Order: sequence, then structure tokens, then C-alpha cells
Amino acid sequence: MPLGPRYVVRISPDDVGRRVSLRVRRPEARQGEPGHTDVLGELRRWDHGELEIARRDGSVAVVAEDDVVAGRTVPPPPPKRR
Repeated sequence: MPLGPRYVVRISPDDVGRRVSLRVRRPEARQGEPGHTDVLGELRRWDHGELEIARRDGSVAVVAEDDVVAGRTVPPPPPKRR
């Protein structure tokens, strides 16, 4: 029997203020659509079962803690090219 991906959550509320990469369950996904999506940005808040991530484009993603399947901190973004 082949093994599937091994997801691990390696972030905590102590990582607020750091850049994170999350794999998030998409409960609304329909048959044939991906069941997960990725979110990358600065973890701004983690309380009351929700995480708030500020993306580079200025948008904010609010994710339910129970929908996070994997997560880790990542290095700061590279400097913008001229």
C-alpha cells in the first residue's frame, strides 16, 4: 500500500509576526477539485480558533485552526527586483 503525503503542523501562536506557509483543507471543494489550498504570508493573529495571515498583495486570509493540515515558518521574502 503506497503512503500518501505526511502533513505536519510546525507552527504555534508563538509564531505570530513570522512568515508562514500553510496547507489548508477546503471543505467546500467539489468532486474533482483540489481538497487543499496553500496560504503564504505573515501570521498576524491566532486566537479563538482562527489564524489571520497577511499576504504580500495586501489581502488577508482568515483560516479556521481546524482546517490547517500542515504549516511551517519560512524565511522572509526575497527583495523585490528592480
